[in-house]
Amino acid sequence: MATYFDVHPENPQRRTITTVAESIRKGALIAYPTDSCYALGCQLGNRDGIARIRTIRQLDDRHHFTLVCQDFAQLGQFVHIDNDVFRAIKAATPGSYTFILPASREVPRQLMHPKKKTVGVRIPDHVVTQALLEELGEPLLSSTLLLPGEGEPLTQGWEIKERLDHVVDAVLDSGDCGTEPTTVIDFSNGDVEIIRRGAGDTSRFE
Repeated sequence: MATYFDVHPENPQRRTITTVAESIRKGALIAYPTDSCYALGCQLGNRDGIARIRTIRQLDDRHHFTLVCQDFAQLGQFVHIDNDVFRAIKAATPGSYTFILPASREVPRQLMHPKKKTVGVRIPDHVVTQALLEELGEPLLSSTLLLPGEGEPLTQGWEIKERLDHVVDAVLDSGDCGTEPTTVIDFSNGDVEIIRRGAGDTSRFE
């Protein structure tokens, strides 16, 4: 059964955040809130966690996983960014965007797109997520909590606990965080391509 954590949305309890971060380091798969919707997350090198996300969401090997990063310095360790792209991403973060970029050698091969060698990265504007990332000290490997055959992500912590009780290890609930996933921008080919229009304003990239 998944452990349920009720977290204050503006002043997350430090003890709870520490407990969740420790469980992630020990291999836990969690459901947690972001600034666009709930996500599934685990440690970067957690092969079992990756396999469980693929199973829950019925994903194939072409799916772009996302590295949810605390800040731009951390993000820069995992992707290659030229100066123009640097400025564009810097101006849009933190926020409800996922950026597709060429992966660095720090990214495990199983997380990259098999042909493009790219990965998704983002810096969320959410107090609870940021507190967890700060405590963890590394990115969270993540995927939007959108179940197969459903049009919208799950948004209520109690419902996530109820429906995914035996397939995730913990649920962080800090209240409703919306149903709209991130806007996805692909910079991997040198041009700007809007892959998905979501919570982030696309006008700056058009």
